[in-house]
Amino acid sequence: MTLRRAATSVLVHGVLVLGAVLTLAPLLWMVSASLMPAGEATAAPPRLWPSSPTLAHYETLFARLNVWRYVANSTLLATAVTLVSLVLNSMAGYAFAKLRFAGRERIFRGLLASLVIPGQVSMLPLFLLLKQLGLINTYWGVLVPGLASIFGIFLVRQYAQSIPDSLLDAARIDGAGEFRIYRSIVLPVCRPVLVTLAIVTFLGTWNDFLWPLIVLTDQDMYTLPVALANLLGEHVQDTELMMASAVLTVLPVVVVFLALQRHYIAGIVSGALKE
Repeated sequence: MTLRRAATSVLVHGVLVLGAVLTLAPLLWMVSASLMPAGEATAAPPRLWPSSPTLAHYETLFARLNVWRYVANSTLLATAVTLVSLVLNSMAGYAFAKLRFAGRERIFRGLLASLVIPGQVSMLPLFLLLKQLGLINTYWGVLVPGLASIFGIFLVRQYAQSIPDSLLDAARIDGAGEFRIYRSIVLPVCRPVLVTLAIVTFLGTWNDFLWPLIVLTDQDMYTLPVALANLLGEHVQDTELMMASAVLTVLPVVVVFLALQRHYIAGIVSGALKE
């Protein structure tokens, strides 16, 4: 029995290690290719490591683009969307989970039904609406559509349902208002799922390419993915330069994820246990 358990453990860990290697291999090659001399990434047979590592492609990117400005634009937009969406999604999720009001279930089912509609379908009416509001080519035009999401409301609502009603009723008996209950009880209890939502929202906003490309026309307002894509459109055959731009795009979100992964995993585990 002990031998079988040990063999099973070795097999499981072997599969996990293999999965990790397959997942990390493209990322490692991306970094390696960004350090290769020009043309080496497309050589035959393909190389896994640079023959003579160079930072020339990164220097080219910084020379041709005001990279720090675009990084600041992306950071500003991603941070603003994340903070505001946490407030709005947590409020709405708590309301759908614990507050009684007319049409609550019908409204929530309607929101869930709209999840099946592809985001691309709603882009044209959303663009026309923002145009009428005068928000095209402004940061508000990028921010407004992401300030609340059906997925975020659903995620918080499912988690908030696990909060005991007796705890909320006790707070009401003690004279706490709904906002005080939300601030002092709901937010601390929902912290794991809120961190998870923050990571998902930040990564999604940072990596968003299509919507900023549609809304923004001033190059100084471009986000990093849009600015890099415009540059690489002229150098599509330069694989090493493309890999260097990919590293610049991915690096900040990897740092954010590594910094918050403990809370992210805690949110997933606690959500699974509550089920």
